[in-house]
Amino acid sequence: MARTRAVDFEEKQRGILSSAAAVFAEMGMEKASMSLIASHSNVSKALLYHYYPSKDALIFDIVRTHLSELESAIEAADRPDVAPQERLRLLVKAVLANYEGRDNEHKVQLNGTSALSETQLAELQAIERQIVKRFSGVIRDINPDLNKDRPLLMPVTMSLFGMMNWVYMWFRPNGPITRDEYADIATTLILEGVKAVS
Repeated sequence: MARTRAVDFEEKQRGILSSAAAVFAEMGMEKASMSLIASHSNVSKALLYHYYPSKDALIFDIVRTHLSELESAIEAADRPDVAPQERLRLLVKAVLANYEGRDNEHKVQLNGTSALSETQLAELQAIERQIVKRFSGVIRDINPDLNKDRPLLMPVTMSLFGMMNWVYMWFRPNGPITRDEYADIATTLILEGVKAVS
């Protein structure tokens, strides 16, 4: 007979993912052990294995959850009815707001996927492609000539992601600007720069 899920299964699972992301971010993927993750999560090693059979399964679920929630936040913030410049600003703000408090998950996404299977990577890349496609579509609306003579749309789009994805390296909550203000700066840099790129 199959084991039924506990009422608090998803809550415990979320706690494990958060704790595991913190351990992976601090120790690295190789040095982090299931014992350490169990201890940090305040669960037994047996219970941890009930949720996740391996570190790879944990890494995959951390990144999948992180990307899925990011995609949902972007979709909720998107306003196809507004001017593309304002639409881009809303999308950038959604990304940076979603990243707040998720530096550990972001580090796992950037550094932990090399151990994943081709199938797992394909699933994560499909989510990433959807996110990038939404941004590139808006940037194309801002400057339709980006791909006229040579393919420049994707380099411009990925430059924006470069600015957003590395915010965790330098941004401080008590620093001189807020996340929202940086979102405006990053958007303005792209908007102004896009005009000059051809």
